[in-house]
Amino acid sequence: MSDPLPQRPSEREDKRSFLQKVAEFIHPGPDSPDELIETLADAEDNAVIGTDARVMLEGVIRMADRTAGDVMVAAPRMDLLDIDESYEEQLRQIINTAHSRFPVFEGERDNIIGVLLAKDLLKLQRAPSLSLRALLRPAIFVPESKPLNDLLRVFRSNRNHLAIVVDEFGVIAGLVTIEDVLEEIVGEIEDEFDLPEEEGDIFALADATYRVAGSTPVERVADFFEVTLEATDPDEDFDTIGGLVAHELGRVPFRGEFMDLAGLRFEVLHAKGGAVHWFKVTRLQS
Repeated sequence: MSDPLPQRPSEREDKRSFLQKVAEFIHPGPDSPDELIETLADAEDNAVIGTDARVMLEGVIRMADRTAGDVMVAAPRMDLLDIDESYEEQLRQIINTAHSRFPVFEGERDNIIGVLLAKDLLKLQRAPSLSLRALLRPAIFVPESKPLNDLLRVFRSNRNHLAIVVDEFGVIAGLVTIEDVLEEIVGEIEDEFDLPEEEGDIFALADATYRVAGSTPVERVADFFEVTLEATDPDEDFDTIGGLVAHELGRVPFRGEFMDLAGLRFEVLHAKGGAVHWFKVTRLQS
């Protein structure tokens, strides 16, 4: 008995049309990554693939030449937990930095003894007798020269999506996360700090400090805190508080750095893509 609804030839062709068209563009094949990227650009121009697909494919190609050392957070900027600190201090640091994973050291910062998931620290509230050391997960160490392709395979094979990067002498050079690797392919990944503008830009925190978006207009910050915010150079004018702080510092500040302006301390909570996304603002005692 024949199929009452036979598949039309055109339907079968449609399912493979994307791959067929891409194959037509790359046949007989580019001789270098740069030529392949140019071919993808041609495919986008001819509506064979979309812009998002072209960007991701280009990211995959370029990632082959990138290493852990290219995308890592340098050691001085790493947020670490000291296993000998009090529970209250550790919890404060976790709240302020808002990471999900932390390398934990003992004694010296270079002595990383494991990785703590922020959610695991909450177990100590219900069981104070529990040892923090027992909550640590093994730390993964990779060389700076580790290709990102290989590093992604490492992350996929285990549940610890953070690795400590060491230089050729075995000294800690920084850390890299799975997000750092994926952003090489898909671009910047939005996270819990990346709120839509309409949801607000200044938030009061429980400890009498404030969280302020780096894109907040300088005038709005000045009005909110009832201060005068101006650049030291009277000829300079800035639209956003992030731009003003970066100018006064002479560069885009790193996470954890701070600057005092007009009786306010602007501490960087989150910086990404060459810009400050969030400040923690504290009124200084006069």
